[in-house]
Amino acid sequence: MTYCIGINVRDGLIMMSDTRTNAGIDNISSYRKMHLLADGPDRLIMCLSAGNLSMTQHVLGQLAEGLEAKEPDARRRIIADQPSMFRVTQLVGEAVMKADAEIGAGLRAADISGGVSLLVGGRIGGGPIRLFLVYSAGNFIECLPESPFLQIGERKYGKPILDRTMNYDTELEEAVKVGLLSFDSTIRSNLSVGLPIDVLVIPANAARPVIRRRIEVDDPYFQNLSVRWSMMLNEARATIPDPPFMRVG
Repeated sequence: MTYCIGINVRDGLIMMSDTRTNAGIDNISSYRKMHLLADGPDRLIMCLSAGNLSMTQHVLGQLAEGLEAKEPDARRRIIADQPSMFRVTQLVGEAVMKADAEIGAGLRAADISGGVSLLVGGRIGGGPIRLFLVYSAGNFIECLPESPFLQIGERKYGKPILDRTMNYDTELEEAVKVGLLSFDSTIRSNLSVGLPIDVLVIPANAARPVIRRRIEVDDPYFQNLSVRWSMMLNEARATIPDPPFMRVG
């Protein structure tokens, strides 16, 4: 199982992914789910993946080589040539549809789920930072200020804290903290999601540096965050009055 989140607030974009993959309880390993699609003077574009690993690799391979040109004698279509994040996401969706046409039927015939979902985020030139969720059918939606985060994979355990605390005006540092708390909740409730966690932060202010970090199992900040969050939840629970309907006599 996988858990990935993308958070797009006023101050910038945060993308986080775990690195655990499994094909049964006796076949668990690590696999990077944060993939660089383009890194150049005018663009930085990342992709987070969840779902069938072979399908994901097929999609990424197509994007790396480029999709076939639509006009005779034209060059293959690659991420680095796309003029906007919307066009980038269209190309990713097309690669997903093509991968399904080429290997999806074989997977389904073997009773193997070939589903894949992708978070595509980044910035091109002086344009705004944008974040999209691409579904298995190749269609996609954009992350909007009204709900400034998207999730793929094992979503349910980490979603409540995002729903309660995240909004478009949340400061970037606070949003990173909430994202890590979302991961902590997911890891505690689902053993198929686990550390390390890959983190990418792209500030809206292009003068600020991009942050790339891997949160390892022994990371002192994450350990402290997890312990303190559990402690504070218990303290908060203890201050809430007991339900009046439980009073006897």
